Amino acid sequence: MSGNSTPWDQILFQPPLCEGWKQNAEGAAYHLGNCILLLGYMGGSGIFGSIYIFSLLTTGYICYTLWGWLDACGLDIFMWNMLLVMACLLQLAHLIYRLRKDTFLEEFDLLYKTLCQPLQVPFEVYKEIVKCCEEQVLSLARDQNYAVEGKTPINRLSLLLSGRIRVSQDGQFLHYVFPYQFLDSPEWESLRPSEEGTFQVTLTAETDCNYITWPRRKLYLLLAKDRYIARLFSAFLGYDISEKLYALNDKVFTKFGLRFDIRLPSLYHVLGPASSDAEGEKELEEWEERAVPHRLMPTFVQTAASAPPPPPAHPKVTWPDSALLASGSLIRSYPCALFKGRAPLAPTQTPEL
Repeated sequence: MSGNSTPWDQILFQPPLCEGWKQNAEGAAYHLGNCILLLGYMGGSGIFGSIYIFSLLTTGYICYTLWGWLDACGLDIFMWNMLLVMACLLQLAHLIYRLRKDTFLEEFDLLYKTLCQPLQVPFEVYKEIVKCCEEQVLSLARDQNYAVEGKTPINRLSLLLSGRIRVSQDGQFLHYVFPYQFLDSPEWESLRPSEEGTFQVTLTAETDCNYITWPRRKLYLLLAKDRYIARLFSAFLGYDISEKLYALNDKVFTKFGLRFDIRLPSLYHVLGPASSDAEGEKELEEWEERAVPHRLMPTFVQTAASAPPPPPAHPKVTWPDSALLASGSLIRSYPCALFKGRAPLAPTQTPEL
């Protein structure tokens, strides 16, 4: 029975007994190596945690190598620990190379901490987004135009990193674009991937600005390939457009002294500039003469009495209320007087509930 036993049976069922324990403890290098290995295995996850672990493992195995060469005097102990030291050093070199490779410019690091890190976006996903914009930071000088109304094609999506951009239409100020806001989110959402278009507003840098931009076709391919990035951009763009709409709402509040709902259909006509050409004034005068019998009330009323302002150079026309506009009678009769040269920002007809 004993003659047919394998070495594994002898190790498991008939282990060799120690003939005698050593009376003296091992050298200091052996115990120091054990302490360092204990600290090394307490490291965390991630690339920095891995660097911490393999740094301490390398130090611990060096202590074992010294112990095997000086105290234990065992060639096998020395060779095995030397191999482990070399393996840990190679792993450390690989981790440091990865860390250096994943290092972005300061602007991209700050962008990740501001927009993506609060949403717990994985860093690998963020690398794909940055790779799509070719890791380039573009600049705009003061008073330089990013887009010109009716001329610049919509072929990219840009995000402002620093500075301030003024948005205007027909020479009238609409709102500002501040850092970490998209420059052209409404234009991006207004077109399908197969459609082409031009900007309906002018964007001008009020200060020296830095921004990043994604080419339209390249970004569409990325969004089609990765659904997580597509949902991420959908959330970013939706929030950005809502901020721009509320900025227009605050502009109405500042101008008239009464906060006005941006969803009402006559908002854009109140915000729109008065026509300066003779043809537009003539059409407005004709519309005013025909609208007098209706006794229309103005849309906005002042809530507090104030000193009368000086008379304007061109008297403004009193606009009808939203209920009459929604009925569609004035729109069908006088479309040119209401919509000449402008695309409405809100629907001009609202369904009845």
